[in-house]
Amino acid sequence: MKFGVIIFPGSNCDHDAYWTIRQVAKQPVTFLWHESHDLESCDAIIVPGGFAFGDYLRTGAIAKFSPVMESVRHFADNGGLVLGICNGFQILCEAGLLPGALMRNTGLKYVCKPVQVRVENAETPFTNSCTHGEVLTIPIGHMEGNYFCDQATLDELRRENRVLFRYSTPGGEISPAANPNGSLDNVAGICNWGGNVVGMMPHPERASETELGGTDGMKIFHSMVGAMAGR
Repeated sequence: MKFGVIIFPGSNCDHDAYWTIRQVAKQPVTFLWHESHDLESCDAIIVPGGFAFGDYLRTGAIAKFSPVMESVRHFADNGGLVLGICNGFQILCEAGLLPGALMRNTGLKYVCKPVQVRVENAETPFTNSCTHGEVLTIPIGHMEGNYFCDQATLDELRRENRVLFRYSTPGGEISPAANPNGSLDNVAGICNWGGNVVGMMPHPERASETELGGTDGMKIFHSMVGAMAGR
């Protein structure tokens, strides 16, 4: 199995994701340049965090036109695993691979800190190493993490169990106080209808080694490795 990490102008978490996959998960990984259509026979694609194209216009609005994203759309349509982290989540929404949008945080301040997220669905390729209701501690770092969609879309996400993570207290309570950015329904991560495309605002690669303060984020990568090995 092989991972690909996309590099856009302004990406700043691409090397973090690469390190985590190669040095911690011990899996083959390559960088994928935004101007290339070639996904280099990768089995899973990471759309990393950062500030693709400087977040001009709005987050992800330019990155969605990159040639590599056309290939990612075809890859996802054929069941390939795609994980968008922070800015990657924003790009996937802009590209139409996930519903909704990420708006400015409530309070209009950049938020960077560890948060707790509750696992709402442990039966996906990205969460199968977790248990339902488990609380993970994973850092966030964003200005536009306030997830929003219309009521019909939210109802669909709930009905189809496509909200994978919600911001919570350490004890697992979903409350406004646990919501760091004003995100609708405390949404921290969602998946597409096929369950093979996920966007999440927390950075699992920043919670992958004890030196970073915790390893809860590795459950996301271990889940992906396990899912690919089982195919």
